Amino acid sequence: MIDSAKTRSKKKPPDDCSASPHRKGRKVRLTDPATLERAAEIFRAIGDTPRLRMLERLAADECCVTELAQEFDEEISTISQRLRLLRRENLVKRRREGKHFFYSLADAHVYDLIQTVIEHANEDQR
Repeated sequence: MIDSAKTRSKKKPPDDCSASPHRKGRKVRLTDPATLERAAEIFRAIGDTPRLRMLERLAADECCVTELAQEFDEEISTISQRLRLLRRENLVKRRREGKHFFYSLADAHVYDLIQTVIEHANEDQR
């Protein structure tokens, strides 16, 4: 009988990834779980095609709900519901002018995020 333990080849130890030239000896600081959960909530809000389309539109200029409903050929209530969620996640802000609410992106971070995601998605198609 052949002893199977003796015939097994020794497994090669994994490469030491800390030796990678890209690491440059930096210590990684992980983000706290609460912040990661918040970031995941933002991605979930953005992760819906109609909401992302709306954010892209608002990146160009502020709009009132009526304009968005006409532009996207959707009910005002549908547009309002999407805006409510985006506002809750601090992705859009609103201002009132008479009876109308005008929406725009909350800040430059949101603009950068939307543009980066769209550019990255465009790269995948090349």
